Amino acid sequence: MAAEAALDAGQPVDLFEAKGSVGRKFLIAGKGGLNLTHSESPDRFHGRYGARAGVVAGWLHQFDNDALREWARSLGVETFVGSSGRVFPADMKAAPLLRAWVRRLREGGVRFHVRHRCTGFDAGGALVFETPEGALRVHAGATVLALGGGSWPQLGSDGAWTQWLAAQGVQVHPLTPANCGFDIPWTEHFSSRHAGAPVKPAWLSLTVGDADTVRRQGEFVITATGIEGSLVYALSGRIRDALARHEPFRLELDLAPEKSIAWVRQQLSLPSKGRSLSEQLRRRLGISGVEAALLHEIVPRPDMKDPAVLAQWIKALPLQPLRPRPIEEAISSAGGVSIEALDPGLMSRNIPGLFCAGEMLDWEAPTGGYLLAASFASGRRAGENAAKWISEKSSRA
Repeated sequence: MAAEAALDAGQPVDLFEAKGSVGRKFLIAGKGGLNLTHSESPDRFHGRYGARAGVVAGWLHQFDNDALREWARSLGVETFVGSSGRVFPADMKAAPLLRAWVRRLREGGVRFHVRHRCTGFDAGGALVFETPEGALRVHAGATVLALGGGSWPQLGSDGAWTQWLAAQGVQVHPLTPANCGFDIPWTEHFSSRHAGAPVKPAWLSLTVGDADTVRRQGEFVITATGIEGSLVYALSGRIRDALARHEPFRLELDLAPEKSIAWVRQQLSLPSKGRSLSEQLRRRLGISGVEAALLHEIVPRPDMKDPAVLAQWIKALPLQPLRPRPIEEAISSAGGVSIEALDPGLMSRNIPGLFCAGEMLDWEAPTGGYLLAASFASGRRAGENAAKWISEKSSRA
């Protein structure tokens, strides 16, 4: 996107890619259906970016969800809004969009250089690349770095740039997992039987310290090591930060979300008529399968026999994450180049002509089209301003 913006502004562009082809992470993002953006109103959309909402809103103001859909249409790809408000290509695929995009850039004059891995700057300020033919040094009029975060390193975004960019005096925050799963110490009995089982529909509540409780509906998956899935991802940033700060928090699953605790207690107090507890839970509360197994995994055995106490567990079953899963497994990452280290045009404040964009910046968002939308918008802003900086520099010379 940065290359396209700079090209549209009349600047010649060379695009360097560490892998053998471009857009590999883009293709992975579309593996289950490419969620390009979301159809929400701007105020709700911008609110998805947490502490960086104000900054990201500035990017999106120039290139919002409607502009992104129009851009896809210009490449011959129609989009539609799904039932959840998410926006997808009509064929749900990433590859046709990427092919059309690369073709347009090539025809416009962008020169692609694959298998060129950037390893930093030399003493003279040139970019240094590892290539199959050996080291290559490039002096550019302006440079846009879009090197990704730390998730999915096999696709190129391994975060190695953090060290050499920090060595240039650019403030870089440690990369951490975002939209990630968490480890929970299940017993072998539970994990061997229920790993891979979805919990849906599910209601999770998260309370960190004295902050207000956040309650979300969705689904998540039991894994051999803990939990993952869209509902967990929606809360993952708060959980991750609480764990990092050693701040107390409560993550609770409501197994009877539409019922009051009094109703649950009353159902559990009815005569058993010879039925087992598992059968009573299934017949009276609709709790069976992995949900029933979670109760047996977490609730102390004596409490399972007390209807009043068991009702409390059912309405607020505590899950106790120990740590996030490794960043390599995360959907995305947080941390990276400090927003404060860049000017509003995304140029480094201490390295003139160096711009940064995408996931390598210190912002994060939930899944649902928000990650791609902001990455597109930041790339466009960086490319436009890189071209503008070159033009202004030439006019001053």
